[in-house]
Amino acid sequence: MATKLPGETYRGYTLHVPLSADGQIALYVWPLRILTIRGEGCGGPTLGVEVGNEEVIRFDCHDTPGGHWHGGGYDRLQTPRASHRDFPAEVQSVADQVEWSLAQLQQNGKTLLEEAQHGEAATRLDPVLMQEAAHAVRTHLAQQGDLRAQAIAEKRITM
Repeated sequence: MATKLPGETYRGYTLHVPLSADGQIALYVWPLRILTIRGEGCGGPTLGVEVGNEEVIRFDCHDTPGGHWHGGGYDRLQTPRASHRDFPAEVQSVADQVEWSLAQLQQNGKTLLEEAQHGEAATRLDPVLMQEAAHAVRTHLAQQGDLRAQAIAEKRITM
């Protein structure tokens, strides 16, 4: 399972779906992950891709300014800052960040896995399973409800 860091809070049920026939490549989503950045509460859905037990890609859909993603091998680089990438400037809201992330995986998943030094996994990435996984993530997030709005109302998310 993906790396959970000390001090983070998770709400909702995790979804884990295969992206390869053998299940060794998988997409997960935490409906709400809350963390602290420079003393401010930040959070939203977090999506990621794992190969075996290694998290290689992570999308932190935490709105603006907190939203960002990690490429190049999240666990392998060992320091989140080493893999940090900003969403494009036009991708501002949580919903847009989730959709952009799913589109990146569908359109560029193989390239992202190769960049993370998982070329063999890239060859096993199944586009049909990726499409099904994207649909499952959207459905799951809708079923979980607006956990982010609840956390904002509780002042757990302040940025």
